Amino acid sequence: MYGIKKNFGFGCMRLPMKDGEVDSAEFSKMVDAFLDAGFNYFDTAHGYLDGKSEPALKECLTSRYPRDRYILTDKLSGWHFEKEEDIRPLFAKQLEAVGVDYFDFYLMHTQDAKFFEKFKRLRAYETALELKAEGKIKHFGISFHDSADVLERILTEYPQIEVVQIQFNYLDYDDPAVQSRKCYEVCRKFGKPVIVMEPVKGGSLARLPEEARKIYESAGNMSAASYAIRYAAGFEGVMTVLSGMSDLAQTLDNISYMKDFKPLDEREMSAVNGVLEVYKALQVVPCTACSYCTNVCPQGVKIPDIFACVNSKKTFNNWGADMYYAKLTLDGGKASDCVGCGSCEEVCPQHIEIRSCLNDAAEMFEKE
Repeated sequence: MYGIKKNFGFGCMRLPMKDGEVDSAEFSKMVDAFLDAGFNYFDTAHGYLDGKSEPALKECLTSRYPRDRYILTDKLSGWHFEKEEDIRPLFAKQLEAVGVDYFDFYLMHTQDAKFFEKFKRLRAYETALELKAEGKIKHFGISFHDSADVLERILTEYPQIEVVQIQFNYLDYDDPAVQSRKCYEVCRKFGKPVIVMEPVKGGSLARLPEEARKIYESAGNMSAASYAIRYAAGFEGVMTVLSGMSDLAQTLDNISYMKDFKPLDEREMSAVNGVLEVYKALQVVPCTACSYCTNVCPQGVKIPDIFACVNSKKTFNNWGADMYYAKLTLDGGKASDCVGCGSCEEVCPQHIEIRSCLNDAAEMFEKE
């Protein structure tokens, strides 16, 4: 679809680094191996690696291979423009940085409710569509980080969107904060091909707890990352799955199971479900997201979603939980909004000490 060969792409946000710069020798080897294996999709953004990702692609890909050997995606990030007149000069700067005359895909980056309003106000979607009409963009889409209802609103207002990039992995599939499944279902409802980002959850699903690692080892001689990437790639409508590879070994590992892709079989899915159970057992807050508490909360505190962020933070200790908490509580419902009335605890079937857990969440996410 759209000239993409195979359903696996090279995410260029976590490239190999050496002395603070992209390791061009290593990256070139990774590019060569990736293309030689028959893959051709590369994804970057202007701010990746503090602006070093785009020039690295120019040095290691676009200056070394003819334009028809690769599919290149770049993005318009909301923090790089403050008025409509900034967009075209930024776009021209991106083309120059990567060393191409057009982008195969150009995505409105990190779209959520807040950024969407900014992009609409500054006519970013309209400008991108004009660039497409001029032949400087082949395909137009979005990169999305918010709830399914926001995604539905964007796709309704801009039916010209051709593809949607979402965070999607087996751990986030039913996570009420990330809403991978719900966002995927919205894409399917609107007939939009899906580009998967974070299939390995920033590498977290490759660095498993010991008990989870043993489950995969007993299921077969494949890497933990292989289960995560093949899980995402097996869903209908998934156009490509991105992997943010950081060295040649990771590239070769990914190639080994994606070159002749086969979805997870029944035994492998059973192993994935076993790993999910391990992660569920690690949760600090045993919330089942029944939402009885939110029905009675006088402050509108988003209790189950907040606890999902807490559990993610405790399990992985990465930036993602902080980002989703910030988006979740952008319009209120923060943990610190709790007035301690106790109504939630009276209806909680899990008998969670919700007030205490919310205090912990406020400490975790709301410090300066």
